Amino acid sequence: MNDIPVIDISSMSSERVEERRAVAATMGAACRGPGFFLIIGHGVAPGIVEGAFAAARTYFGQPLATKLELEMTAATGNRGYAGLEVERLNERAADLKEAFNIGLDLGPDDPQILAKKPFRAVNLWPGLPGWRAAALAYYDNCMRVSRLLHRGFALDLGIAEGFFDDKVDQPIATLRMLHYPPAPAAATDQPGAGEHTDYGTMTILRIEDAPGGLQVRTREGAWIDVGAVPDAFVVNIGDLMMRWTNDRWISTLHRVANPPREAGSAAGRISLAFFHQPNYDALIECLPGCESAGNPAKYPPVLSGEHRNRKFAATTVAH
Repeated sequence: MNDIPVIDISSMSSERVEERRAVAATMGAACRGPGFFLIIGHGVAPGIVEGAFAAARTYFGQPLATKLELEMTAATGNRGYAGLEVERLNERAADLKEAFNIGLDLGPDDPQILAKKPFRAVNLWPGLPGWRAAALAYYDNCMRVSRLLHRGFALDLGIAEGFFDDKVDQPIATLRMLHYPPAPAAATDQPGAGEHTDYGTMTILRIEDAPGGLQVRTREGAWIDVGAVPDAFVVNIGDLMMRWTNDRWISTLHRVANPPREAGSAAGRISLAFFHQPNYDALIECLPGCESAGNPAKYPPVLSGEHRNRKFAATTVAH
């Protein structure tokens, strides 16, 4: 925890650019260092967070047959329920987690849906009272916070503060409600989520103060636990921001351990992960000031959506 700073981002909403720059500098230092930081002063009301956690617990507490009614398939896009051991983020073992995904909420008659735009799909909604409203309130607040963070990133990188605005106004971002059950009683190296880096520009994560959880690999190769800080979100940069900055900022390997059976509750652990991915057609190429004669651009330009397609194809599935 000592290597992962806690940053108050409330001044990112200040009218004084000097105050915004000061916050941006602390975020930039974290991105150049561990690649992870925690944020407070984000303006997300506790009730919105509590409502999203309650919705996740209610959904995952249902019988498997009920959850599978909204199973994620090729036809549903990146929406709906993914069961235990469906995904594999490393080659050793399938992930011991289940998830429910939502994205930008579009109606069936939205032009992007009718045109079958990539990574656009209609959300699937459980028939649970208040569930849709709770999930969307959380999603919308993560969208707002992500825009603030992108403006801070731009300030620290020395580019126009609004550089990212038109590249993240229709993101192909996903909120994943995640459930990690207690670890099996028998000794096993099966992870909740195998070691990986995230695909997009950033992830905004809310974790519970429960046994087991997020672990980050330091630049020296050690794994450290990230504990819960009251009213804080965990933020980490992803592969696209690493490409945009020409490795000035490095996306960091991390993994999730399941809560120990002897220490955790039978219900396991819930996390809320907002995976931010820029607009599908946002061009990701070396930012001004991130290359030089001695440090040329390391990556060819790529569209945000194309990059995500390649990353999804590389994620192995257990069945």
